[in-house]
Amino acid sequence: MTAVATARPALRHRLAERGVDRTLLLLVPGLLVTACLFLYPFLYGLQLSFAPRKGGVFANYARFFGDPYLRDTIWTTLGIALPATFINVLASIPIAYVMRGRVRGKRLLTTILVVPITLGTVLTAQGLIMYGGPAGWLNKVLTVLGVTDQPLPLIHNYTGVLLSLVITGFPFSFLLTLSYLSGIDPSLEKAAATLGANGVQRFRRITLPLLAPGLAITFCLSFVMAFSVFPSAQLVGDPANETRVISIAAYHAAFEEYDYSMGSAVAMLMAVIMLIVIGLVMAWRGTLYRGATGGKG
Repeated sequence: MTAVATARPALRHRLAERGVDRTLLLLVPGLLVTACLFLYPFLYGLQLSFAPRKGGVFANYARFFGDPYLRDTIWTTLGIALPATFINVLASIPIAYVMRGRVRGKRLLTTILVVPITLGTVLTAQGLIMYGGPAGWLNKVLTVLGVTDQPLPLIHNYTGVLLSLVITGFPFSFLLTLSYLSGIDPSLEKAAATLGANGVQRFRRITLPLLAPGLAITFCLSFVMAFSVFPSAQLVGDPANETRVISIAAYHAAFEEYDYSMGSAVAMLMAVIMLIVIGLVMAWRGTLYRGATGGKG
């Protein structure tokens, strides 16, 4: 009896005590899909980047950083992606702040704000060409009104790409920001109001500190979308000069020069740069308040 009483529990029970049970098997399909669609292509591209046509193992990377035309694509891409991300995130805060409350026509307004997600980058670029081009209605109206004598250069340059990224990226940032704001208990602001805090003070002292960790995540996801810009840079930008982003360099190497090894190297550098930016933002997020928000989130 003593031996039976002191016997160790079965392995299944010991694992269950640590939160490991059969329900974890439900993760297997997702892990397999992730391995097939992400890990394998990533690892294959990584090893391909170290197999250049000629030269040593790091020849592709040496060629990239040794050629100013290729190297400068990093700064060009950052110069487009970072401003677009900041604009989208900052613009989403006041709109989401208002929309989280009871607003007449809230569903209709939300639908209008997120419509660009359904259009995609290609249709958005086509719309910019039709409405903001030299013969577009916007320039025609401005010319008729005497605001300008010449059409405004809104496309086939930096401005066109930035506008495209803002139009397509804002709905994504807005929905994320709105979800984070909805998770903050409004009673916290009401309590501050009873203590004499005005609207600006309540937002600055209560809402913004609670929202900041969520804004960091929103910034990271929006930045990844903006940094990988390709159709917009081609259709409404100047892909040979002003808006030659790093994704265009990767496409040029792989599908115009048919140097898949070099294209993979450029793609790996894209991933590294995005991870660096995300790492910096997440490190800053780690210094913020991450306690309870008093609401759903």
